[in-house]
Amino acid sequence: MLKKYGEIIRYLIVGILTTIVSLSFYYIAVSTILNPQNALQLQAANIISWIAAVTFAYFMSHYFVFQSNKKNLIREAMAFYSARLLTLFIDMALMFIFVTMCSINDKVAKLIVQFVVTIANYIFSKLFVFK
Repeated sequence: MLKKYGEIIRYLIVGILTTIVSLSFYYIAVSTILNPQNALQLQAANIISWIAAVTFAYFMSHYFVFQSNKKNLIREAMAFYSARLLTLFIDMALMFIFVTMCSINDKVAKLIVQFVVTIANYIFSKLFVFK
């Protein structure tokens, strides 16, 4: 069973850790210097958390999840960041809708959005980056 589902299990572990990285950076940003009630500052906090999470996720995905043996790490990293850029836009749109338009608590919204983004990230990584 571990052999059959090992990659998905490793991805879920890394996904949980990446979510912790993302949420930590987001919560620190909105608790210290950025106001999530301001739409621009909300997105700035979102981008800060995205950069930290994607950087962490790339290295963990390369070495641990997909156990990539590609020699050209720069090309692979560019593909990874490009795929994650698409999910950043999904993340930003959902955060804008939930927080700015629907007045949902930003921390609750961020948790919900992370779940959606994690699934999309796996699909993009599996199909386009670490194929």
